[in-house]
Amino acid sequence: MLSLLAATASVADPIQWAELGLTPGIDLGFFTLRWYSLAYLAGIVLGYWHLSKMIKAPGAPMAQRHADDLFFYCTLGIIIGGRIGYATFYEPSLWTSLRFFQLWTGGMSFHGGLAGVLVAIGFVSWRGELSFLRVADYIAVNVPFGMMFGRLANFVNGELWGRPSDVPWAMVFPGAGPLPRHPSQLYEAALEGALLVIVLLFLFWRTRARYRPGLLVGVFTAGIALARFTVEFFREPDAQLAEFAADTGLSMGQWLTIPLIVLGVAVTVRALARPPLASGQAAPGAA
Repeated sequence: MLSLLAATASVADPIQWAELGLTPGIDLGFFTLRWYSLAYLAGIVLGYWHLSKMIKAPGAPMAQRHADDLFFYCTLGIIIGGRIGYATFYEPSLWTSLRFFQLWTGGMSFHGGLAGVLVAIGFVSWRGELSFLRVADYIAVNVPFGMMFGRLANFVNGELWGRPSDVPWAMVFPGAGPLPRHPSQLYEAALEGALLVIVLLFLFWRTRARYRPGLLVGVFTAGIALARFTVEFFREPDAQLAEFAADTGLSMGQWLTIPLIVLGVAVTVRALARPPLASGQAAPGAA
């Protein structure tokens, strides 16, 4: 298979990622502002702006002050949870190294970030006496913004490339050897980001999904887990986990998404089976 791909590459002259003119960030002379950091910032700011618009619509479960709190605590949850998750599931050696704190070098886990966001939502909901499920619905609509920007940043950085392939759009990534590979970062940006943005924005603004507690977060959870599970078939497993993927038949990312798929489907079914809230119904303390 590898020899076939190599022969194809020599004939088809695959796309060279290095020739796309991409840079790791904005060079300020004394410091490089990395796209990876800007992607997280853009996702969080856009999500906060859109959440502020959402809570102005009828039936919001929270007020602007709660959105402000969520902006702060969810940001912490993404950063802390994402790093802890990556160190736990993908690179345990970080636990005994100062590299754990070098966030600018990359290395964030979606599953860890999700756990951090859930803790943040739980804290703000408890303190504000809000419905955890309804707050989670509103947050879920905005998460795909950050996922899309983050995966695009992975592509710009030339990291987390895909498996060897002979598709016309396959690319040769520096550090990944001479074979052309799937640009799996773009697949993830499309499925985990753009597609879910379209689906969730439509459900929120064009249907009565917001009045069925758990429906939006259920669709998000099942959708993003299915997207991740699918893309993992095209994505090269992390080097330190390649043997694990070969032994188990699935990558670490796929094993971690299976419970999320089940949970997302269960929450969605439950939300559809229960009667919707009355139009305009808001949570206590959300006025």
